[in-house]
Amino acid sequence: MDAEISPTEVKELLDADEDVRVVDIRPSRQFDRGHIPDSENIPFHALADRIDSLDGAERVVTVCPHGKSSVQAARLIASYEGVPDDATVESMAGGLDEWEYGFESTERESEEGPTSPF
Repeated sequence: MDAEISPTEVKELLDADEDVRVVDIRPSRQFDRGHIPDSENIPFHALADRIDSLDGAERVVTVCPHGKSSVQAARLIASYEGVPDDATVESMAGGLDEWEYGFESTERESEEGPTSPF
C-alpha cells in the first residue's frame, strides 16, 4: 500500500477522468444503498477470490465506512502479483464518513425515504 488519499483528492481524480479504480469493500447490499459514483463493489470477504479483476490496474483506491478495513484491503491488493509494481494503491482516509460529494444508488428508495449507505 502506498498511502492514504483524502476524499477531496479522490473526487478530483474522478472529476478529471483519471485512470483510477475506486473499490468499495462493503457488502453488496450496503453498496447498492449508496456509493461513490463510478466506484465498483468487491466486498472484503470476496476480495481474495475476485482480486484478479484488478489485473493491470495502475491506480486503485479502496473505500469502506470509516477508513479502517480499506487499509487492509489496500495492502492485500498491493501485494497481488497482477497489480503492476509501479501501481499506486491507496486507502481513502476517513472512509465514506468523510465523503461529502453525494452518493449514487442502485437500490430503489422505499416509501419511507432513503436509507443510510452504511
